[in-house]
Amino acid sequence: MTPDLHAPLNMPQIGSFTLLLGLALSAYAFGAGLYAILRSDDRLGETARRAGIAVFAAVTAASAILVYAAFSNDFSVAYIMHHSNRALPGAYKFAALWSGQEGSLLFWCWLLACYGLVLRLRHKVDTRLVAHASVVLSAVQIFFLVLVNFVACPFAMNIGAIPADGNGLNPLLQYPEMVIHPPMLYLGYVGMTVPFAFALAALIMRYPGEKWIHITRRWTMVGWMFLTCGIFLGSYWAYRVLGWGGWWGWDPVENASLLPWLTGTAFLHSVMMQEKRGMMKVWNMWLIFSTFLLAIFGTFLTRSGVVSSVHAFAESNIGPYFVVFLAIIFAACLFFFLKNRSHLESEHKLESLVSRESSFLFNNVLLLVAAFAVLWGTLFPVLSEWVTGHKVTVGPPFFNKVNIPIALFLLLLTAVGPLLAWRKTSAESLRKNFLIPAIIALAVGVVLVGMGIHPWQEVDYFYSLMTIMLSVLVAATIGSEFLRGGLVIARHNNTNILNGMWTLTRRNTRRYGGYIVHLGVVMSMIGFAGAAFYQNTEQELGFGDKMMIGGYTLVCKSYTQDDKPNYSSESAILDIYKGGKQIDTMYPEQRFYKASGQPATIVANRSTVMEDLYLVYTGKNPDTGRPIIKAHLNPLVWWIWSGAHFILVGTIVALCPNMHAVKKKVEAMVTAPARTVTGVAPVETGGD
Repeated sequence: MTPDLHAPLNMPQIGSFTLLLGLALSAYAFGAGLYAILRSDDRLGETARRAGIAVFAAVTAASAILVYAAFSNDFSVAYIMHHSNRALPGAYKFAALWSGQEGSLLFWCWLLACYGLVLRLRHKVDTRLVAHASVVLSAVQIFFLVLVNFVACPFAMNIGAIPADGNGLNPLLQYPEMVIHPPMLYLGYVGMTVPFAFALAALIMRYPGEKWIHITRRWTMVGWMFLTCGIFLGSYWAYRVLGWGGWWGWDPVENASLLPWLTGTAFLHSVMMQEKRGMMKVWNMWLIFSTFLLAIFGTFLTRSGVVSSVHAFAESNIGPYFVVFLAIIFAACLFFFLKNRSHLESEHKLESLVSRESSFLFNNVLLLVAAFAVLWGTLFPVLSEWVTGHKVTVGPPFFNKVNIPIALFLLLLTAVGPLLAWRKTSAESLRKNFLIPAIIALAVGVVLVGMGIHPWQEVDYFYSLMTIMLSVLVAATIGSEFLRGGLVIARHNNTNILNGMWTLTRRNTRRYGGYIVHLGVVMSMIGFAGAAFYQNTEQELGFGDKMMIGGYTLVCKSYTQDDKPNYSSESAILDIYKGGKQIDTMYPEQRFYKASGQPATIVANRSTVMEDLYLVYTGKNPDTGRPIIKAHLNPLVWWIWSGAHFILVGTIVALCPNMHAVKKKVEAMVTAPARTVTGVAPVETGGD
């Protein structure tokens, strides 16, 4: 008799086996790698390296099998039954891999295996250092593979009859952004494991010199870039999907993603202190440790159920495992720090408060204060319940009150940074180079006050005005850096200014890529400043009825219903007028997903450089049967998403290798004045 190769239990069983195999290989990579280091056995160490590479193959196979189960509608697998259904579009069947607790942990394991593969294939960069880092990486992989094998197995089977259809994917996740957002966020979270592994390895082996910090910085930039993409994509998803008209609500899970971003940003900023001056070694080591710990902490918050969030998974018993893991990590970091702290002594001291070193230091302090404030506000409801038995909620007013002033000070440092030199900057040089950007910023402020932004009326108006002025100040200093260097190269090479700036950027990608990141940051900050002028209104609309918001008139032309295999929907058809002229037709919609029995909002949004017209279909009045429309007018939101693109481009530029200098004479002409007026350490990626 020929066996049934398509029996529903075959593939899940193979998936479970590959996960066990991955765990065994990770355990071997850890144990054999550690023993090889202690005994200086290169042959055994090579087998450990190859075992680590094989982990990638095993976890990849398991992930592929889970995706295959989703596409083949194998509802014998409990995870597929809970997170997919037959009518679910293909893109969301694939996204089911990370849409639930078990699948997302498997996805984490796979990403970590990918990072481990790259690390081990590049082992010749520094064989001993990579061997130590590989052992640390294997230890982290063991933890997550233990979870997916014994605590949250993605291949657990349904007991009893196999259902004809699944429960479907959460409607909030059935949006294009959610096919991209979680992978980007996880790439950032998981990516922080590699710099952590290098840092701990360097501390354990008392690694001489600064080579390890160069390797760690680049890995951190990669993880930071993905984390930034994930945060902005999550913000965009919240804006377009949740229908509340905002992009950041200081939700606990949102905050959890921001915490490692803040400490990672601080590390990328201060790492140049160690590279250039041999300073802040202890600070940098603990910044890396903290970034990884906070990435794991964010994963714990998402999965433990200790906080309530639209982004979090349901409450589970997985939280204590993360608590124990965090405790072990912290204990290991503290032990090796205390044992080898003499290896981290600074080589120089701060010589002047008006110097690039001081700007880095102040920047780091502000970033860490912001991180502590966000952490405290996020955990305060949990801590208050533990202490008093009553949960005290900390809302957006607390976070805004603390973090908006910090953000303004960071903008000021970002503007002043390009004007500071190492060790000490003269007051005359600072005045000379700061004067024109300051005048431009003040002129913009005067214009805005003349347009009706009166900072004495409301504190939000004051913050908004200061944000825009400081953003213009930063943009002016960045522009002056590009123009000054670009003009020198353009004159020497007899070319135009754009080619000069392009050559300038390619010759020092780290510095000028960082400037592009800064430009993206100030663009997003301008977008955030628009929140002070937000408007909204809500109205029931029948055929031909009108509603007004800002300078817009909305006229209800019709409303309609539709029925599709995956969902049914209701939507309104609204003609949009401005200045008496029709400029658009918008279709806000509400869907009802059949498999899950849950509703979802499809926002209609008209975005321009100046403002977004954002419409939400909230349902029908049961008494009149007429749709209820909520309209939001959100100024400057376009700038937030455009800034995110600049940040991404700038980070990629900063990761690119430098072009070789054409002539030493040109290099001297460009870099000599830069020692007086350039060389900012961009907050996000670092400078030269």
